[in-house]
Amino acid sequence: MRIKGTKLPGVRLIDPAVFGDDRGFFMEAYNSKIFLEHGYDITFVQDNHSLSTEAGVLRGLHYQLEPKAQTKLVRVAAGAIYDVVVDIRKGSPTYGQWQGFILSASNKRQLLVPKGFAHGFCTIVPNTEVLYKVDELYSPEDERGIAWDDPALSIDWPTLKPILSDKDAENLNLAETEANFIY
Repeated sequence: MRIKGTKLPGVRLIDPAVFGDDRGFFMEAYNSKIFLEHGYDITFVQDNHSLSTEAGVLRGLHYQLEPKAQTKLVRVAAGAIYDVVVDIRKGSPTYGQWQGFILSASNKRQLLVPKGFAHGFCTIVPNTEVLYKVDELYSPEDERGIAWDDPALSIDWPTLKPILSDKDAENLNLAETEANFIY
Protein backbone atom coordinates (compact mmCIF):
# COMPACT_ATOMS: atom_id res chain seq x y z
CA MET A 1 0.00 0.00 0.00
CA ARG A 2 1.43 3.36 -1.07
CA ILE A 3 0.15 6.47 0.72
CA LYS A 4 0.96 9.70 -1.13
CA GLY A 5 0.47 13.34 -0.21
CA THR A 6 -1.53 15.80 -2.31
CA LYS A 7 -1.44 19.58 -2.71
CA LEU A 8 -3.91 19.82 0.21
CA PRO A 9 -2.23 19.10 3.56
CA GLY A 10 -3.67 15.99 5.20
CA VAL A 11 -5.46 14.66 2.11
CA ARG A 12 -3.86 11.39 0.98
CA LEU A 13 -4.13 9.33 -2.19
CA ILE A 14 -3.74 5.61 -1.54
CA ASP A 15 -2.69 2.96 -4.02
CA PRO A 16 -3.30 -0.46 -2.45
CA ALA A 17 -1.16 -3.46 -3.34
CA VAL A 18 -3.23 -5.53 -5.76
CA PHE A 19 -2.48 -9.20 -6.37
CA GLY A 20 -4.11 -10.56 -9.50
CA ASP A 21 -4.18 -13.71 -11.54
CA ASP A 22 -6.53 -15.39 -14.02
CA ARG A 23 -9.16 -15.76 -11.26
CA GLY A 24 -9.34 -12.06 -10.45
CA PHE A 25 -7.58 -10.05 -7.74
CA PHE A 26 -7.07 -9.59 -4.01
CA MET A 27 -6.22 -6.37 -2.18
CA GLU A 28 -6.25 -4.99 1.34
CA ALA A 29 -8.51 -1.95 1.24
CA TYR A 30 -7.55 -0.96 4.77
CA ASN A 31 -4.85 -2.03 7.23
CA SER A 32 -4.75 -0.20 10.57
CA LYS A 33 -1.08 -1.11 11.14
CA ILE A 34 0.03 0.48 7.86
CA PHE A 35 -2.08 3.57 8.52
CA LEU A 36 -0.57 3.85 12.01
CA GLU A 37 2.95 3.59 10.53
CA HIS A 38 2.04 6.65 8.40
CA GLY A 39 0.78 8.57 11.45
CA TYR A 40 -2.95 7.90 11.06
CA ASP A 41 -4.52 6.49 14.22
CA ILE A 42 -8.09 6.20 12.95
CA THR A 43 -10.91 4.08 14.29
CA PHE A 44 -13.59 3.74 11.63
CA VAL A 45 -17.09 3.32 13.06
CA GLN A 46 -19.37 3.28 10.02
CA ASP A 47 -19.19 2.00 6.44
CA ASN A 48 -21.29 3.70 3.76
CA HIS A 49 -22.17 2.39 0.29
CA SER A 50 -23.88 4.35 -2.49
CA LEU A 51 -25.08 3.35 -5.94
CA SER A 52 -25.60 5.93 -8.66
CA THR A 53 -27.36 4.45 -11.66
CA GLU A 54 -26.55 7.30 -14.06
CA ALA A 55 -23.41 9.16 -15.08
CA GLY A 56 -23.46 12.77 -13.88
CA VAL A 57 -24.86 12.10 -10.41
CA LEU A 58 -23.18 14.62 -8.11
CA ARG A 59 -23.20 14.04 -4.35
CA GLY A 60 -21.81 16.82 -2.17
CA LEU A 61 -20.01 18.83 -1.19
CA HIS A 62 -20.64 17.43 2.31
CA TYR A 63 -19.10 17.70 5.78
CA GLN A 64 -20.15 17.54 9.42
CA LEU A 65 -19.38 20.22 12.01
CA GLU A 66 -17.08 19.60 14.96
CA PRO A 67 -17.33 17.72 17.26
CA LYS A 68 -19.08 15.31 14.86
CA ALA A 69 -16.68 15.89 11.93
CA GLN A 70 -15.68 12.84 9.92
CA THR A 71 -12.48 11.53 8.40
CA LYS A 72 -13.42 9.50 5.30
CA LEU A 73 -11.66 6.73 3.41
CA VAL A 74 -13.28 6.62 -0.04
CA ARG A 75 -13.04 3.99 -2.78
CA VAL A 76 -15.03 2.79 -5.79
CA ALA A 77 -16.22 -0.82 -6.08
CA ALA A 78 -17.86 -0.46 -9.52
CA GLY A 79 -17.62 2.33 -12.10
CA ALA A 80 -15.73 5.61 -11.69
CA ILE A 81 -16.02 9.01 -10.01
CA TYR A 82 -14.42 12.40 -10.08
CA ASP A 83 -13.82 12.91 -6.35
CA VAL A 84 -13.33 16.44 -4.98
CA VAL A 85 -12.11 17.77 -1.64
CA VAL A 86 -12.21 21.41 -0.54
CA ASP A 87 -10.19 22.83 2.36
CA ILE A 88 -12.65 24.61 4.70
CA ARG A 89 -10.27 25.13 7.65
CA LYS A 90 -10.21 28.83 8.51
CA GLY A 91 -6.64 30.12 8.61
CA SER A 92 -5.30 27.34 6.40
CA PRO A 93 -2.90 28.44 3.63
CA THR A 94 -5.03 26.32 1.27
CA TYR A 95 -8.43 27.52 2.55
CA GLY A 96 -11.01 27.45 -0.25
CA GLN A 97 -8.75 25.45 -2.55
CA TRP A 98 -9.89 22.18 -4.04
CA GLN A 99 -8.37 19.16 -5.68
CA GLY A 100 -9.99 16.47 -7.81
CA PHE A 101 -9.09 12.81 -8.29
CA ILE A 102 -10.31 9.99 -10.51
CA LEU A 103 -11.21 6.98 -8.39
CA SER A 104 -12.40 3.88 -10.19
CA ALA A 105 -12.95 0.18 -9.79
CA SER A 106 -10.14 -0.38 -12.30
CA ASN A 107 -7.47 1.86 -10.70
CA LYS A 108 -8.51 0.82 -7.16
CA ARG A 109 -7.25 4.14 -5.76
CA GLN A 110 -8.59 5.41 -2.48
CA LEU A 111 -8.77 8.87 -0.97
CA LEU A 112 -8.31 9.76 2.69
CA VAL A 113 -10.30 12.92 3.44
CA PRO A 114 -9.52 14.36 6.88
CA LYS A 115 -11.76 16.46 9.08
CA GLY A 116 -11.88 20.08 7.92
CA PHE A 117 -12.49 19.25 4.26
CA ALA A 118 -15.75 19.22 2.33
CA HIS A 119 -16.12 16.17 0.10
CA GLY A 120 -18.15 15.39 -2.99
CA PHE A 121 -18.07 13.30 -6.11
CA CYS A 122 -19.59 13.06 -9.56
CA THR A 123 -20.12 9.74 -11.29
CA ILE A 124 -18.40 9.39 -14.64
CA VAL A 125 -20.14 6.18 -15.74
CA PRO A 126 -23.52 4.57 -14.95
CA ASN A 127 -23.96 2.07 -12.12
CA THR A 128 -21.15 3.41 -9.99
CA GLU A 129 -20.80 2.10 -6.44
CA VAL A 130 -18.86 4.13 -3.89
CA LEU A 131 -17.79 2.78 -0.50
CA TYR A 132 -16.42 4.88 2.30
CA LYS A 133 -15.46 4.40 5.90
CA VAL A 134 -15.94 7.20 8.44
CA ASP A 135 -14.58 7.68 11.94
CA GLU A 136 -17.72 9.39 13.30
CA LEU A 137 -21.35 8.36 13.03
CA TYR A 138 -23.70 10.27 10.73
CA SER A 139 -25.19 13.27 12.54
CA PRO A 140 -28.00 14.94 10.57
CA GLU A 141 -28.04 18.00 12.82
CA ASP A 142 -24.31 18.58 12.16
CA GLU A 143 -24.38 17.86 8.41
CA ARG A 144 -23.65 20.80 6.11
CA GLY A 145 -23.03 21.24 2.41
CA ILE A 146 -21.44 23.62 -0.06
CA ALA A 147 -22.89 24.36 -3.49
CA TRP A 148 -21.30 22.28 -6.23
CA ASP A 149 -21.20 25.34 -8.48
CA ASP A 150 -19.86 27.93 -6.01
CA PRO A 151 -18.21 30.49 -8.33
CA ALA A 152 -15.52 31.25 -5.73
CA LEU A 153 -14.38 27.62 -5.92
CA SER A 154 -14.72 27.16 -9.71
CA ILE A 155 -14.56 23.38 -9.48
CA ASP A 156 -14.03 21.78 -12.87
CA TRP A 157 -16.69 19.04 -12.61
CA PRO A 158 -17.07 16.55 -15.49
CA THR A 159 -20.63 17.76 -16.15
CA LEU A 160 -22.38 21.12 -16.47
CA LYS A 161 -25.82 19.68 -15.61
CA PRO A 162 -25.38 17.31 -12.69
CA ILE A 163 -28.11 15.14 -11.23
CA LEU A 164 -28.53 16.42 -7.67
CA SER A 165 -30.58 15.49 -4.64
CA ASP A 166 -33.09 18.13 -3.52
CA LYS A 167 -30.93 18.73 -0.43
CA ASP A 168 -27.72 19.22 -2.43
CA ALA A 169 -29.49 21.59 -4.83
CA GLU A 170 -30.06 23.91 -1.86
CA ASN A 171 -26.45 23.99 -0.59
CA LEU A 172 -25.00 27.47 -0.08
CA ASN A 173 -21.69 28.90 -1.29
CA LEU A 174 -18.67 28.43 0.97
CA ALA A 175 -18.77 32.07 2.13
CA GLU A 176 -22.36 31.57 3.34
CA THR A 177 -21.97 28.19 5.05
CA GLU A 178 -21.32 27.36 8.66
CA ALA A 179 -17.95 25.71 9.24
CA ASN A 180 -16.15 25.55 12.58
CA PHE A 181 -12.76 24.20 11.51
CA ILE A 182 -9.64 26.13 12.50
CA TYR A 183 -6.26 25.35 10.96
